[in-house]
Amino acid sequence: MKFGSLVKATATIGLLGFASLSASAEDAIKVGLIAPFSGAYAEYGKQMQAGINAYMKQHGDKVGSRKVEILTRDTSGPSPEISKRLAQELVTRDKVDFLAGFGFTPDALAAASVAEQAKKPMVIMNAAGSVITTKSNYITRVSMTIAQNSAPMGTWALKNGIKRVVTVVGDYNPGIDAEAAFKNTFAAGGGQIVESIRVPLRSPELAPYIQRIKDAKPDAVFLWVPSGEHTISFMKNYRERGLAEAGIKIVATGDLTDEQILPAMGDSALGVITTFHYSAFHNSPENRAFVNSFADANPGTGLPNFMGVAGYDGIHAIYEVAKKLNGKIDGDKAMAVLKGMKINSPRGPLTIDPQTRDVTQTVYVRKVEKVDGRLANVEFDKFSDVRDPGK
Repeated sequence: MKFGSLVKATATIGLLGFASLSASAEDAIKVGLIAPFSGAYAEYGKQMQAGINAYMKQHGDKVGSRKVEILTRDTSGPSPEISKRLAQELVTRDKVDFLAGFGFTPDALAAASVAEQAKKPMVIMNAAGSVITTKSNYITRVSMTIAQNSAPMGTWALKNGIKRVVTVVGDYNPGIDAEAAFKNTFAAGGGQIVESIRVPLRSPELAPYIQRIKDAKPDAVFLWVPSGEHTISFMKNYRERGLAEAGIKIVATGDLTDEQILPAMGDSALGVITTFHYSAFHNSPENRAFVNSFADANPGTGLPNFMGVAGYDGIHAIYEVAKKLNGKIDGDKAMAVLKGMKINSPRGPLTIDPQTRDVTQTVYVRKVEKVDGRLANVEFDKFSDVRDPGK
């Protein structure tokens, strides 16, 4: 073979190889995971990613012949502008098939228009404001809504002798949802809201509100603030300022006693009652398998929390869509598959409501106790098939 012909043949082989690699890259099912991976709320994104890792450890990284690729993008906290920009980049530049994650309601709302315009399925793995799924026909949620966990607590509190309550909630959509849902069930049964306190999202210092609660002399305080610095601050001040000694109980959603932050609270959390849809100590074969897979896939991460299980169930839903569509992802067809989907989750059975595209699930009543020497949310009652009362 002449040198010119050899060069031409080699170049042709190189181009074919490059084309093959490009085709292979394009063949991946791409999931754009938008969440905080740094800053005060970094645990949100890490838990979602860890839940995804656990599922993929169990089920592999392919659906049929197509590899599933997770593209993580960091919002560094509640940042609507960043969330929208990242969603736009993932859709236009990275050509993702799904958007997923979203730690905060403002972030999900900011990205909703991107999903709608691009017809990209958007799977919410935490953001819990009821309004989110109304903002695009391409949004579904596998996590929870705040109202879904708050309303049952109003019912439970009344049945257990709590008549007068101060509410303390974050001053943004999810906190307002929590306040309204709790009030609706609590007041409807004859309960009295003594005072309603709203606290800024970006200020974790709750000490100034503690004395107001104590002075109001309620039977209990109902609390909803983002899990993390806010909840640790509240529990510390609750004990130090003598609210427990004054007989003021805490009733809350499970954000307060998240398994990831219980160790930081210490024994001050013992006895706290919450309503929530997931605990790492939920007693089922599916949850035991999930917790074991979570540990294997994420050494040193600790126990999964509600964001971990939502990451697990969210990628499960994405795999099911890809299977049904034979790997050919189309926005409208994907949403048709998601509507009414049933998942036998580690938290128990859940269904994606075909009308609202929101999750229907069991909400458990739990108490913080010690199990094998460590703090745990132990379930002792439940509300079955709870839909979002915020819609």
